[in-house]
Amino acid sequence: MDRQKLETYFLSLDRSFFVEKDMKKYAKMDSPLPIGFGQTISQPSLVLEMTRLLEPESDSKVLEIGTGSGFQTALLAKMSAEVYTVELIDKLAEKAKKRLETLGFSNICYKIGDGSSGWQEHAPYDRIMVTAAAGLLPDELVNQLATGGRMVIPIGSPNMQVLTLVTKTDHGEINMDKVELVRFVELKGRYGWE
Repeated sequence: MDRQKLETYFLSLDRSFFVEKDMKKYAKMDSPLPIGFGQTISQPSLVLEMTRLLEPESDSKVLEIGTGSGFQTALLAKMSAEVYTVELIDKLAEKAKKRLETLGFSNICYKIGDGSSGWQEHAPYDRIMVTAAAGLLPDELVNQLATGGRMVIPIGSPNMQVLTLVTKTDHGEINMDKVELVRFVELKGRYGWE
């Protein structure tokens, strides 16, 4: 991964473009902000760290679970060949798509639906980014991860999760490395908490 390219683009990306009018004044703060429908945009430092952990390459096919505001999507699309992004809330997905098209991205495919089951039609994926917290590791996402692939996902309880790097070896073995404690909104669907 070209870290300098990532950091240069990250610094050029105006977070206020990805939030609603009443939140724009807080966009430069390194904290999560509400984006409506009970969802949030993560703090910028965490978005950057998760992208670094994922290590997207210029030829990577990436699955993103939770389009949200489109902020993370923009970073992934800049660093990868293709991004397939899934969002459960149609109004969020529509706003994110408009923003990303305004930025000139043409390498993003959008789907409205339950991200916990991934997007099987385009699997396998070299990288999977999950921007909502699961109660346990979703089997469907593991199955859609390519050999040699990487997935970043928060896993845990409603109050606290562990940001986890999941890697799949050339022999298909799954390794899970705990990175740090985080707090995300719930990954709705069968891998949520309810």
